[in-house]
Amino acid sequence: MKTATRINSFLPKFDNDLEKVFEEFSRIGLTHVDLNYPEHTNDFSPEEMKALLEKNNLKVNGVALRFRKDFINGELGNSDQKISKQAVQLCKEAADYCRAIDGEIVTVWLGFDGFDYSFQINYEKVWEQIKNCFIEVADYAPDLKLSIEYKPFQPRAYAFIDSLGIAMTMMSEIDRENVGITLDYCHMLMKHENPAYGASILGSRNKLFGVHLNDGYGLNDDGLMIGTSSPVKTFEFIYYAKLHNYDSAIYFDTFPIIEDPVAECERNLKMIKLIDEKIDRIGMDKIQNIINQNSGVKVSELVLEILS
Repeated sequence: MKTATRINSFLPKFDNDLEKVFEEFSRIGLTHVDLNYPEHTNDFSPEEMKALLEKNNLKVNGVALRFRKDFINGELGNSDQKISKQAVQLCKEAADYCRAIDGEIVTVWLGFDGFDYSFQINYEKVWEQIKNCFIEVADYAPDLKLSIEYKPFQPRAYAFIDSLGIAMTMMSEIDRENVGITLDYCHMLMKHENPAYGASILGSRNKLFGVHLNDGYGLNDDGLMIGTSSPVKTFEFIYYAKLHNYDSAIYFDTFPIIEDPVAECERNLKMIKLIDEKIDRIGMDKIQNIINQNSGVKVSELVLEILS
C-alpha cells in the first residue's frame, strides 16, 4: 500500500526543514510524498527534489496546488481575468514540476472559488470559466492526471465545487480522459456524504484519482486520526478502494495540533494496515455477499466481526 502524509504537520517539529522531514518519513515507513506547489518546491529545482526523494527512498505521488495572496477572491473563477490566467499558469507550472520529478497527479483544490453572499457571483459565468480553465490545463498536460478536490465550505461560506455531484458534473463537462476527482474523507462528512459511496461510483469509472484519509464529526474539517470517529465508514471506504484497485497513494490529511505529528502519523499507518488486513481476513467475497443481501441485520453481524 502506498502512503503519504501532510508535510505541513511535520515541518514545525523539524525546523521547517524539508530534508529532515523526508528523513523522518522514510524512518517511519511512508512510501510517497505529496508536495504543495509552490509552497514546498520554491527552494528546490526538480533535479534537487528528485535527489532528495531518492536519498530517502521515497517516491512522489504528485503535487497539490496552493493558491495564496492574490487569489483570495477566487482562483480559476476569479472575476479579474488577469488573476484567473495567473491561476491557470500556476497550474501549468505545477504540472511541469510534477512531470520533472516523475509525479503522476496534479491535485487542484479551489479553496477561494466560491461566495459568501447571495447575488455575489454570476454562477453560470463562473461555471463556464472554471470549466474552460480546467480544459486548458488538462490539454496542456495530457500525460498527467488532473484531479479535482472538492470541499463544501471553508474558507468561503460556499465553495463553488462543493460536492461529489457537482464535481462529477464539472468533470463530465470538462470531458477529458486525464481529469478525475480526489476524495477527502472529512470533506465528504462535512457535506453529509457517505465516503464509500463516492469511492464506489468513482472507482468503478476509473475516476478515483486521489484519496485524502482522515476523520471527523461532519461539521468541520477536523482532520482527526484515521478511524477514530467513524471506523465502520472508514472500513467501508477502504473496502471500495480495494475493490476498484485504487493504486495511488493514500494521503493522511490529518492535523495534529496537540498530538506529536510523528506519533500521530504512526497511528495512522497502524490503523490503515489493520483495516487492510482485516478486510483480507474477512474476505472481499464475503463482504460483497453481505452487501448483496441488503440486510441491516447482516451488516450488524459484519460490524461485530470487524470489531472482534
